[in-house]
Amino acid sequence: MSSDQPDSLPVKGDLRYIYASSLLIAMLSALGAALAILFRGHFYPAEELAQAFIPNDVVILAIGLPMLLGSLWSTRRGSLLGLLFWPGALFFGLYNSIAYVFALPLTWGFLIHLCLAVLGVYTLIGLVARIDGETVQARLAGSIPEKICGGVIASFGILFILRVLYVLINALIAGSVILETEFAVNVPDAFISPALIMGGIALWKRKALGYVSGLGLLFQTSMLFAGLIVFLLLQPILTTAPFVLTDVLVILVMGLVCSIPLALFIRGVKSARVV
Repeated sequence: MSSDQPDSLPVKGDLRYIYASSLLIAMLSALGAALAILFRGHFYPAEELAQAFIPNDVVILAIGLPMLLGSLWSTRRGSLLGLLFWPGALFFGLYNSIAYVFALPLTWGFLIHLCLAVLGVYTLIGLVARIDGETVQARLAGSIPEKICGGVIASFGILFILRVLYVLINALIAGSVILETEFAVNVPDAFISPALIMGGIALWKRKALGYVSGLGLLFQTSMLFAGLIVFLLLQPILTTAPFVLTDVLVILVMGLVCSIPLALFIRGVKSARVV
């Protein structure tokens, strides 16, 4: 029997509340992004906020929502891939909400994303706690290239935290003030870096946590790069910001690097057998 059969999901306990909170996250995300696009002046009182977040609202609708709803639908059908994608989809949404919370003044957008951030933390922790790590480990061990996937995940975590440190140290040396929008982007990077590093190391060492979190972390990171490319393409169309081709090319290369272990992990899950 393949690992995608309906009765083979490695979960402990009831997922009904996790499904319900995930659907609530999806609805709030769609509502917040749609209202922000339609009433940008009420959500983003300053032009720099509009430049930073209007394109990202489109990314949430075009990438974030399909990620989450697709993971939910796939998991409901008994897919192990869907179950392991699900934490990554939640992590993607949490990453975005943290940026909004640290950038926006007290507006409706701030309140919506504050609720999303709290819900996201609760739902992500609840979901990971309900996944049976030992069973996932037993199914996937030897089916995926643990060192390649784990090494790439941890490397991106280190890269993100180094970028945050560079921005902070550069600002201190120059005696300059970090813009609110730039600060807001660096906060979620600092937030996800430890998760990437710990998850990558756990997978490298073939620990149960690595098998549970590895695919979701690769999925989330790949979609962050995809979303950033869409963001950079939309920004000059939706706002007055200029288009920078080199930024798009750099992000594209990084996304391609991440997509290789993602594809290998997916292939490993599909070839795994129920134990």
